[in-house]
Amino acid sequence: MKALFIGGIKSGKSFNAEKYTLTLTNKRPLYLATTEFIDDEIKEKIEAHKRQRQEQFITLEEPLQLYDVLKSRDEVVLVECLSMWINNMLYHNFTTEAIESEIEKLLTLPNKIVFVLNDVSATVVPENRLAREFINMSGRVAQMVASGCDEVYHTIAGISTRIK
Repeated sequence: MKALFIGGIKSGKSFNAEKYTLTLTNKRPLYLATTEFIDDEIKEKIEAHKRQRQEQFITLEEPLQLYDVLKSRDEVVLVECLSMWINNMLYHNFTTEAIESEIEKLLTLPNKIVFVLNDVSATVVPENRLAREFINMSGRVAQMVASGCDEVYHTIAGISTRIK
């Protein structure tokens, strides 16, 4: 079973994905944190997420090689979040093919996995090449993950609506 929670920044998707993930198991699920520490703002965001989830999850941090860290695990997994992972992959000069391959491999895992992704599709096309690359890659990853998931939830104003 795979599920995707997609929505805008601060839409409530992460909180709802956490609640949903906890319903999938009677054990502590794995929280796969993808954010690399970059600056004080990101550090505060990381701390806020830690406070939100408290001790309900086993936290594992991995900014790049998601499949490699999950392939030997059997827990229910919350991947938080694919947007930061895409950012990391582009920052470290991974190719489109490498990013798509990683997503394809993740979707083959037998684990119950809940993915979180920012929806950046309703934005203007930026003049910055890297920003355009991120938006394009995010859209591609969203389509791949949604296609491979059993359930997809779109979150607006803290309300997640099942769209698949």
